Amino acid sequence: NPVDNLIIAGYLKAILPLKFPHILGNDVSGEVVETGKNVTGFKKGDLVYSRPNPARSGTFAELIAINESELAIKPENLSHAEAASLPLVSLTAWQALEQAQVKEGQKVLIQAGSGGVGSIVIQLAKHLGAYVTATTSAKNMDLVKSYGADQVINYQSEDFTQLLSDYDFVLDALGGDVLDKSFDILKAGGQIISLLGSENAEQIALEKNKGYRYLLMTENGEQLTKITELVEQKAVW
Repeated sequence: NPVDNLIIAGYLKAILPLKFPHILGNDVSGEVVETGKNVTGFKKGDLVYSRPNPARSGTFAELIAINESELAIKPENLSHAEAASLPLVSLTAWQALEQAQVKEGQKVLIQAGSGGVGSIVIQLAKHLGAYVTATTSAKNMDLVKSYGADQVINYQSEDFTQLLSDYDFVLDALGGDVLDKSFDILKAGGQIISLLGSENAEQIALEKNKGYRYLLMTENGEQLTKITELVEQKAVW
């Protein structure tokens, strides 16, 4: 996951103090081999997946201890390899949409629709009944359409600020200038949640009286259980 590269580079040390040596890895799918005496929701042999607490992470190891509250039963219709691709990006997408209170009929823009988070948030936003627009490169246009996006913009040849207006919500996975320009397409009361942020975003939000926040995703087994249900219903994947 890209966050592992950010940790290695030291970009997250201000918000994620680690004790060394530290094992990386933020997504896991596997089998329960042992449970603690107070665990009630899982048993030995359960097939599970998780995004464990980032202060410990450690999913690149063969074995890992994970809190029960961070764990969910793996979707039956996914392999372990497929399930392991979901926890961090799915929880990021779910929590962003939940914090923005996205509702049926709202207009949502997903920046970087072909990325890990973008590919899931498109599907979840459609599940909630939103009208979804996503940006991507020319080579990924069809891929993003297959996720269910109502409108796909080729950022290499099109300017989204000239094509869109009156949007309720933007999920930004790019940061920088793209984030700053995204305020221009929001309606009054609209909001942006960013995964990367920019130097100017907070000031622009104040000047334009628009909502803005930087998303720090948290581990959550209950939300991951909901993702499992949607995957098994084939509403997401």
